Amino acid sequence: MCQPSDIVFPSIVVELELTDFDADQRLLAMSGVSLVIFTSVGCASCRFAREQLPGLDLEVDRLCWIDAGNNGGVVERYQVFHLPALFVVRDGEFFGALKSRLTSTELNAAVGLALSRTAEELP
Repeated sequence: MCQPSDIVFPSIVVELELTDFDADQRLLAMSGVSLVIFTSVGCASCRFAREQLPGLDLEVDRLCWIDAGNNGGVVERYQVFHLPALFVVRDGEFFGALKSRLTSTELNAAVGLALSRTAEELP
């Protein structure tokens, strides 16, 4: 019999792992809204984000994970100073950092606010 601990809920959105080598070209090529999340293995808040974000009802097309410990170039370009760090990219355009608690309501509001700003080129 299936036990409750055996049930794995599928992710609501597509998830991608990006690196120094492919982050820019993949973000430029993708249409729709991408939530770019910088994390690190040793960060408890990052582990929480990795567990929770895929299951939230977010108004984004994909989650793009970047391991900050292994991708210093993209970390430097995005000026990441704390983890987890979240950014919004839509149709290859950069809409800046998000400052939000990791709940669907607050993240969706923060994404909407970010998308109302003037777009910039990717860092």
